[in-house]
Amino acid sequence: MKQANYEYILVRYGELTTKGKNRKQFTARLLTNLKQTLKAFKKLEYRKTYDRLYITLNGENYDEVEKLLKGVFGIISFSPTIKIESDLDTIVDTAYKLALDENFKTFKMVCKRHDKSFEKTSDEVNRLCATKILQSIDGIGVDVKNPDLKIRIEVREEDTYLMSKIVKGAGGYPVGTSGKALMMMSGGIDSPVATYLMMKRGVRVECIHFAAPPYTSNQALNKVKDLCKIVSKYQGSITLHIIPFTDLQLAIYKNADESYAITLMRRMMYRIAEKLANETNCKIIANGESIGQVASQTLDSMQAINDVVNMPVIRPIATFDKLDIIDVAKKIETFDTSILPFEDCCTIFNPKKPTTKPKIRKCEFFESKFDYDSLVNECVKNRETVYCDLSKDEGDLF
Repeated sequence: MKQANYEYILVRYGELTTKGKNRKQFTARLLTNLKQTLKAFKKLEYRKTYDRLYITLNGENYDEVEKLLKGVFGIISFSPTIKIESDLDTIVDTAYKLALDENFKTFKMVCKRHDKSFEKTSDEVNRLCATKILQSIDGIGVDVKNPDLKIRIEVREEDTYLMSKIVKGAGGYPVGTSGKALMMMSGGIDSPVATYLMMKRGVRVECIHFAAPPYTSNQALNKVKDLCKIVSKYQGSITLHIIPFTDLQLAIYKNADESYAITLMRRMMYRIAEKLANETNCKIIANGESIGQVASQTLDSMQAINDVVNMPVIRPIATFDKLDIIDVAKKIETFDTSILPFEDCCTIFNPKKPTTKPKIRKCEFFESKFDYDSLVNECVKNRETVYCDLSKDEGDLF
Protein backbone atom coordinates (compact mmCIF):
# COMPACT_ATOMS: atom_id res chain seq x y z
CA MET A 1 0.00 0.00 0.00
CA LYS A 2 1.30 3.43 -0.93
CA GLN A 3 2.08 5.59 2.08
CA ALA A 4 3.42 8.77 0.42
CA ASN A 5 1.18 11.34 -1.20
CA TYR A 6 3.01 13.28 -3.92
CA GLU A 7 1.22 16.58 -4.35
CA TYR A 8 4.15 18.62 -5.65
CA ILE A 9 6.89 18.56 -8.28
CA LEU A 10 10.21 20.22 -7.51
CA VAL A 11 11.84 21.53 -10.73
CA ARG A 12 15.58 22.29 -10.90
CA TYR A 13 16.86 24.93 -13.34
CA GLY A 14 20.32 23.53 -14.03
CA GLU A 15 22.22 25.59 -16.63
CA LEU A 16 20.10 28.67 -15.95
CA THR A 17 21.97 29.20 -12.68
CA THR A 18 24.97 30.45 -14.71
CA LYS A 19 23.08 33.24 -16.44
CA GLY A 20 23.76 36.09 -14.00
CA LYS A 21 21.80 39.25 -14.79
CA ASN A 22 19.65 37.41 -17.36
CA ARG A 23 18.51 34.87 -14.80
CA LYS A 24 15.11 36.47 -14.18
CA GLN A 25 14.41 36.61 -17.91
CA PHE A 26 15.36 32.96 -18.35
CA THR A 27 13.33 31.66 -15.40
CA ALA A 28 10.32 33.76 -16.42
CA ARG A 29 10.48 32.28 -19.92
CA LEU A 30 10.79 28.78 -18.45
CA LEU A 31 7.65 29.33 -16.39
CA THR A 32 5.78 30.57 -19.47
CA ASN A 33 6.89 27.54 -21.48
CA LEU A 34 5.93 25.19 -18.66
CA LYS A 35 2.44 26.61 -18.48
CA GLN A 36 2.08 26.31 -22.27
CA THR A 37 3.29 22.70 -22.30
CA LEU A 38 1.09 21.69 -19.38
CA LYS A 39 -1.94 23.76 -20.40
CA ALA A 40 -4.18 20.66 -20.53
CA PHE A 41 -3.78 20.25 -16.76
CA LYS A 42 -6.06 22.99 -15.54
CA LYS A 43 -5.56 22.47 -11.79
CA LEU A 44 -1.77 22.93 -11.70
CA GLU A 45 -0.36 25.82 -9.70
CA TYR A 46 3.16 27.23 -10.04
CA ARG A 47 5.52 28.95 -7.58
CA LYS A 48 8.93 30.19 -8.66
CA THR A 49 11.82 30.78 -6.24
CA TYR A 50 15.42 31.78 -6.84
CA ASP A 51 16.78 28.30 -7.43
CA ARG A 52 13.68 26.11 -7.76
CA LEU A 53 10.24 26.01 -9.28
CA TYR A 54 7.40 24.18 -7.51
CA ILE A 55 4.34 22.76 -9.24
CA THR A 56 1.30 21.88 -7.13
CA LEU A 57 -0.61 18.99 -8.71
CA ASN A 58 -3.98 19.58 -7.00
CA GLY A 59 -5.09 16.08 -7.95
CA GLU A 60 -3.73 16.04 -11.53
CA ASN A 61 -2.12 12.78 -12.69
CA TYR A 62 1.61 12.91 -11.93
CA ASP A 63 2.60 10.29 -14.53
CA GLU A 64 0.93 12.24 -17.34
CA VAL A 65 2.53 15.51 -16.22
CA GLU A 66 5.94 13.81 -16.03
CA LYS A 67 5.77 12.69 -19.68
CA LEU A 68 5.44 16.29 -20.89
CA LEU A 69 7.78 17.78 -18.32
CA LYS A 70 10.67 15.65 -19.65
CA GLY A 71 10.60 17.60 -22.93
CA VAL A 72 10.75 21.15 -21.53
CA PHE A 73 14.13 22.74 -22.24
CA GLY A 74 15.75 24.61 -19.36
CA ILE A 75 15.02 21.90 -16.77
CA ILE A 76 17.98 19.86 -15.55
CA SER A 77 15.85 17.51 -13.41
CA PHE A 78 12.68 17.30 -11.37
CA SER A 79 11.23 15.19 -8.57
CA PRO A 80 7.79 14.20 -7.32
CA THR A 81 7.81 15.73 -3.87
CA ILE A 82 6.08 15.74 -0.52
CA LYS A 83 5.84 19.11 1.23
CA ILE A 84 5.52 19.10 5.00
CA GLU A 85 6.05 21.51 7.87
CA SER A 86 9.63 21.89 9.06
CA ASP A 87 9.08 19.81 12.15
CA LEU A 88 11.62 17.12 13.11
CA ASP A 89 9.14 14.39 14.07
CA THR A 90 7.12 14.98 10.88
CA ILE A 91 10.28 14.79 8.76
CA VAL A 92 11.37 11.48 10.30
CA ASP A 93 7.89 9.95 9.95
CA THR A 94 7.53 11.08 6.33
CA ALA A 95 10.96 9.73 5.37
CA TYR A 96 9.88 6.36 6.76
CA LYS A 97 6.62 6.44 4.76
CA LEU A 98 8.61 7.25 1.62
CA ALA A 99 10.81 4.22 2.22
CA LEU A 100 7.73 2.02 2.50
CA ASP A 101 6.85 2.94 -1.10
CA GLU A 102 10.08 1.49 -2.47
CA ASN A 103 11.54 -1.94 -3.14
CA PHE A 104 15.17 -1.76 -1.99
CA LYS A 105 17.91 -3.50 -0.05
CA THR A 106 20.19 -0.53 0.63
CA PHE A 107 19.50 3.16 1.11
CA LYS A 108 21.05 6.51 1.93
CA MET A 109 19.65 9.70 3.46
CA VAL A 110 20.68 13.04 1.92
CA CYS A 111 19.59 16.11 3.87
CA LYS A 112 20.26 19.72 2.85
CA ARG A 113 19.52 22.21 5.58
CA HIS A 114 18.87 25.50 3.76
CA ASP A 115 17.43 26.90 6.99
CA LYS A 116 20.50 27.03 9.24
CA SER A 117 18.36 27.87 12.25
CA PHE A 118 16.70 24.44 12.16
CA GLU A 119 17.13 22.55 15.43
CA LYS A 120 19.25 19.70 13.99
CA THR A 121 22.18 19.60 11.59
CA SER A 122 21.90 17.83 8.23
CA ASP A 123 23.89 14.88 9.54
CA GLU A 124 21.68 14.58 12.62
CA VAL A 125 18.53 14.58 10.46
CA ASN A 126 20.08 11.87 8.27
CA ARG A 127 20.86 9.70 11.30
CA LEU A 128 17.44 10.08 12.91
CA CYS A 129 15.61 9.22 9.65
CA ALA A 130 17.91 6.26 8.89
CA THR A 131 17.46 4.88 12.41
CA LYS A 132 13.67 4.94 12.09
CA ILE A 133 13.80 3.16 8.71
CA LEU A 134 16.32 0.52 9.88
CA GLN A 135 14.32 -0.25 12.99
CA SER A 136 11.03 -0.54 11.13
CA ILE A 137 11.88 -2.40 7.90
CA ASP A 138 13.55 -5.82 7.98
CA GLY A 139 16.36 -6.98 5.68
CA ILE A 140 17.76 -3.59 4.65
CA GLY A 141 20.98 -1.67 5.25
CA VAL A 142 22.71 1.65 4.66
CA ASP A 143 25.08 2.07 1.68
CA VAL A 144 26.52 5.56 1.35
CA LYS A 145 28.36 4.88 -1.94
CA ASN A 146 25.95 2.97 -4.19
CA PRO A 147 22.52 2.68 -2.57
CA ASP A 148 19.40 1.29 -4.24
CA LEU A 149 17.44 4.21 -2.83
CA LYS A 150 18.25 7.81 -1.93
CA ILE A 151 15.78 9.76 0.13
CA ARG A 152 16.46 13.48 -0.20
CA ILE A 153 15.34 16.10 2.29
CA GLU A 154 15.43 19.87 1.78
CA VAL A 155 14.81 21.76 4.99
CA ARG A 156 13.73 25.32 4.28
CA GLU A 157 12.50 28.07 6.55
CA GLU A 158 8.81 27.69 5.81
CA ASP A 159 8.50 24.07 4.61
CA THR A 160 10.49 20.88 4.14
CA TYR A 161 10.50 18.83 0.94
CA LEU A 162 11.15 15.09 0.70
CA MET A 163 11.70 13.04 -2.45
CA SER A 164 13.07 9.66 -3.49
CA LYS A 165 13.15 10.01 -7.26
CA ILE A 166 15.05 12.32 -9.62
CA VAL A 167 13.88 12.47 -13.24
CA LYS A 168 16.38 13.77 -15.79
CA GLY A 169 15.14 16.83 -17.68
CA ALA A 170 15.84 17.97 -21.23
CA GLY A 171 18.54 20.47 -20.16
CA GLY A 172 19.49 23.43 -22.34
CA TYR A 173 17.79 26.83 -22.26
CA PRO A 174 14.08 27.70 -22.33
CA VAL A 175 12.88 28.06 -25.92
CA GLY A 176 12.58 31.74 -26.81
CA THR A 177 15.46 33.07 -24.73
CA SER A 178 17.92 33.03 -27.66
CA GLY A 179 15.84 34.60 -30.42
CA LYS A 180 14.28 32.99 -33.48
CA ALA A 181 15.66 30.99 -36.41
CA LEU A 182 14.29 29.92 -39.78
CA MET A 183 14.95 26.20 -40.15
CA MET A 184 15.21 24.66 -43.63
CA MET A 185 13.03 21.58 -43.11
CA SER A 186 13.23 18.72 -45.60
CA GLY A 187 11.52 15.41 -45.11
CA GLY A 188 14.68 13.56 -44.11
CA ILE A 189 16.30 12.44 -40.89
CA ASP A 190 18.67 15.37 -40.39
CA SER A 191 16.61 18.57 -40.30
CA PRO A 192 14.20 17.52 -37.49
CA VAL A 193 17.23 16.60 -35.37
CA ALA A 194 18.81 19.99 -36.13
CA THR A 195 15.50 21.65 -35.20
CA TYR A 196 15.46 19.87 -31.85
CA LEU A 197 19.05 20.92 -31.11
CA MET A 198 18.33 24.56 -31.98
CA MET A 199 15.37 24.56 -29.61
CA LYS A 200 17.54 23.05 -26.90
CA ARG A 201 19.77 26.14 -27.02
CA GLY A 202 16.74 28.36 -26.42
CA VAL A 203 16.07 29.26 -30.07
CA ARG A 204 12.45 29.46 -31.20
CA VAL A 205 12.12 27.93 -34.66
CA GLU A 206 9.99 28.63 -37.70
CA CYS A 207 10.39 26.23 -40.64
CA ILE A 208 10.61 26.63 -44.40
CA HIS A 209 9.97 23.76 -46.82
CA PHE A 210 10.45 23.74 -50.60
CA ALA A 211 7.75 21.85 -52.50
CA ALA A 212 7.83 21.19 -56.24
CA PRO A 213 4.44 19.85 -57.32
CA PRO A 214 3.64 17.81 -59.37
CA TYR A 215 7.15 16.33 -59.02
CA THR A 216 6.81 16.11 -55.25
CA SER A 217 3.71 14.53 -53.75
CA ASN A 218 1.18 15.54 -51.12
CA GLN A 219 2.48 12.61 -49.09
CA ALA A 220 5.94 14.24 -49.02
CA LEU A 221 4.43 17.52 -47.82
CA ASN A 222 2.30 15.78 -45.21
CA LYS A 223 5.42 14.01 -43.96
CA VAL A 224 7.07 17.39 -43.37
CA LYS A 225 3.98 18.65 -41.55
CA ASP A 226 4.02 15.53 -39.37
CA LEU A 227 7.71 16.05 -38.54
CA CYS A 228 6.99 19.64 -37.56
CA LYS A 229 4.16 18.47 -35.32
CA ILE A 230 6.42 15.95 -33.59
CA VAL A 231 9.16 18.48 -32.77
CA SER A 232 6.58 21.19 -31.98
CA LYS A 233 6.13 19.62 -28.53
CA TYR A 234 9.43 21.23 -27.51
CA GLN A 235 8.19 24.78 -28.14
CA GLY A 236 4.40 24.47 -28.21
CA SER A 237 3.82 24.94 -31.95
CA ILE A 238 5.73 25.49 -35.19
CA THR A 239 4.99 27.85 -38.05
CA LEU A 240 5.75 26.14 -41.37
CA HIS A 241 6.20 28.14 -44.59
CA ILE A 242 5.71 26.08 -47.76
CA ILE A 243 7.50 27.50 -50.81
CA PRO A 244 6.27 26.72 -54.37
CA PHE A 245 9.66 25.90 -55.88
CA THR A 246 8.71 24.21 -59.21
CA ASP A 247 9.20 27.13 -61.63
CA LEU A 248 12.53 28.11 -60.14
CA GLN A 249 13.75 24.53 -60.14
CA LEU A 250 12.82 24.01 -63.79
CA ALA A 251 14.55 27.26 -64.74
CA ILE A 252 17.76 26.00 -63.14
CA TYR A 253 17.69 22.77 -65.13
CA LYS A 254 16.92 24.66 -68.33
CA ASN A 255 19.81 27.12 -68.02
CA ALA A 256 22.58 25.34 -66.11
CA ASP A 257 24.84 22.35 -66.39
CA GLU A 258 23.27 19.38 -64.59
CA SER A 259 26.33 18.94 -62.38
CA TYR A 260 25.68 22.40 -60.89
CA ALA A 261 21.92 21.93 -60.44
CA ILE A 262 21.98 21.02 -56.72
CA THR A 263 24.41 23.85 -55.92
CA LEU A 264 22.22 26.38 -57.72
CA MET A 265 19.07 25.02 -56.11
CA ARG A 266 20.63 25.45 -52.68
CA ARG A 267 21.78 28.98 -53.55
CA MET A 268 18.20 29.86 -54.53
CA MET A 269 16.84 28.24 -51.37
CA TYR A 270 19.21 30.32 -49.28
CA ARG A 271 18.13 33.50 -51.07
CA ILE A 272 14.48 32.68 -50.43
CA ALA A 273 15.17 31.74 -46.81
CA GLU A 274 17.00 35.00 -46.15
CA LYS A 275 14.14 37.08 -47.58
CA LEU A 276 11.59 35.17 -45.54
CA ALA A 277 13.74 35.32 -42.39
CA ASN A 278 13.92 39.11 -42.67
CA GLU A 279 10.13 39.27 -43.07
CA THR A 280 9.49 37.03 -40.05
CA ASN A 281 12.09 38.56 -37.69
CA CYS A 282 14.29 35.46 -37.69
CA LYS A 283 17.89 36.28 -36.76
CA ILE A 284 19.52 33.33 -38.52
CA ILE A 285 18.99 30.53 -41.02
CA ALA A 286 19.52 26.97 -39.77
CA ASN A 287 19.57 23.59 -41.48
CA GLY A 288 20.43 19.91 -41.11
CA GLU A 289 23.62 19.87 -43.16
CA SER A 290 26.41 17.53 -42.05
CA ILE A 291 29.89 18.00 -43.48
CA GLY A 292 30.60 15.68 -46.38
CA GLN A 293 27.35 13.72 -46.16
CA VAL A 294 26.22 14.62 -49.71
CA ALA A 295 27.64 16.64 -52.63
CA SER A 296 26.06 19.92 -51.48
CA GLN A 297 27.58 19.54 -48.01
CA THR A 298 31.29 19.52 -48.83
CA LEU A 299 33.15 22.57 -47.57
CA ASP A 300 33.56 23.84 -51.15
CA SER A 301 29.82 23.48 -51.73
CA MET A 302 28.96 25.18 -48.46
CA GLN A 303 31.20 28.09 -49.37
CA ALA A 304 29.60 28.49 -52.80
CA ILE A 305 26.07 28.21 -51.39
CA ASN A 306 26.65 30.51 -48.39
CA ASP A 307 28.02 33.18 -50.75
CA VAL A 308 24.51 34.41 -51.64
CA VAL A 309 23.40 35.42 -48.12
CA ASN A 310 24.61 37.85 -45.48
CA MET A 311 22.67 36.25 -42.64
CA PRO A 312 24.44 33.70 -40.40
CA VAL A 313 23.73 30.05 -41.21
CA ILE A 314 23.86 27.61 -38.28
CA ARG A 315 24.35 23.87 -38.84
CA PRO A 316 23.79 22.13 -35.46
CA ILE A 317 24.71 18.65 -36.74
CA ALA A 318 27.61 19.67 -39.00
CA THR A 319 30.07 17.33 -37.26
CA PHE A 320 27.69 14.49 -36.38
CA ASP A 321 28.11 11.01 -37.83
CA LYS A 322 24.99 9.63 -39.47
CA LEU A 323 24.55 7.03 -36.73
CA ASP A 324 24.70 9.80 -34.11
CA ILE A 325 21.99 11.69 -35.98
CA ILE A 326 19.84 8.57 -36.19
CA ASP A 327 20.22 8.00 -32.44
CA VAL A 328 18.85 11.47 -31.72
CA ALA A 329 16.07 11.03 -34.31
CA LYS A 330 14.94 7.88 -32.54
CA LYS A 331 15.11 9.60 -29.17
CA ILE A 332 12.85 12.46 -30.31
CA GLU A 333 10.58 10.05 -32.22
CA THR A 334 11.06 11.55 -35.70
CA PHE A 335 13.00 8.64 -37.24
CA ASP A 336 10.07 6.45 -38.30
CA THR A 337 8.38 9.39 -40.03
CA SER A 338 11.59 10.61 -41.67
CA ILE A 339 12.25 7.28 -43.39
CA LEU A 340 8.82 7.10 -45.06
CA PRO A 341 9.50 6.76 -48.83
CA PHE A 342 8.20 10.15 -50.01
CA GLU A 343 10.90 12.22 -51.74
CA ASP A 344 11.47 15.97 -51.54
CA CYS A 345 12.56 18.20 -54.42
CA CYS A 346 16.29 17.81 -53.73
CA THR A 347 16.03 14.03 -53.89
CA ILE A 348 13.84 13.84 -57.00
CA PHE A 349 15.99 16.29 -58.99
CA ASN A 350 19.32 14.96 -57.73
CA PRO A 351 21.76 14.78 -60.71
CA LYS A 352 23.79 11.64 -61.43
CA LYS A 353 27.17 13.38 -61.07
CA PRO A 354 26.84 16.54 -58.95
CA THR A 355 29.97 18.62 -58.52
CA THR A 356 31.54 18.51 -55.08
CA LYS A 357 33.82 21.50 -55.73
CA PRO A 358 31.61 24.17 -57.33
CA LYS A 359 33.11 27.51 -58.32
CA ILE A 360 31.28 30.69 -57.35
CA ARG A 361 32.10 32.37 -60.69
CA LYS A 362 30.61 29.43 -62.58
CA CYS A 363 27.48 29.55 -60.40
CA GLU A 364 27.09 33.23 -61.20
CA PHE A 365 27.55 32.53 -64.92
CA PHE A 366 24.67 30.03 -64.97
CA GLU A 367 22.50 32.33 -62.88
CA SER A 368 23.08 35.23 -65.28
CA LYS A 369 21.21 33.28 -67.98
CA PHE A 370 17.78 33.75 -66.36
CA ASP A 371 15.88 36.22 -64.18
CA TYR A 372 16.12 34.38 -60.89
CA ASP A 373 15.37 37.48 -58.78
CA SER A 374 11.76 37.66 -59.94
CA LEU A 375 11.33 33.91 -59.43
CA VAL A 376 12.76 34.16 -55.91
CA ASN A 377 10.38 37.01 -55.10
CA GLU A 378 7.41 35.01 -56.45
CA CYS A 379 8.38 32.07 -54.26
CA VAL A 380 8.32 34.22 -51.13
CA LYS A 381 5.15 36.02 -52.16
CA ASN A 382 3.19 32.84 -52.97
CA ARG A 383 4.17 30.83 -49.93
CA GLU A 384 1.59 28.94 -47.90
CA THR A 385 1.87 29.17 -44.13
CA VAL A 386 0.51 26.53 -41.78
CA TYR A 387 0.46 26.15 -38.02
CA CYS A 388 1.74 22.77 -36.80
CA ASP A 389 0.72 21.58 -33.36
CA LEU A 390 0.47 18.05 -31.94
CA SER A 391 -2.97 18.87 -30.57
CA LYS A 392 -4.32 19.36 -34.11
CA ASP A 393 -4.87 16.74 -36.80
CA GLU A 394 -3.76 18.98 -39.67
CA GLY A 395 -1.85 22.22 -40.10
CA ASP A 396 -4.23 25.18 -39.95
CA LEU A 397 -3.88 27.82 -42.63
CA PHE A 398 -3.22 31.33 -41.38
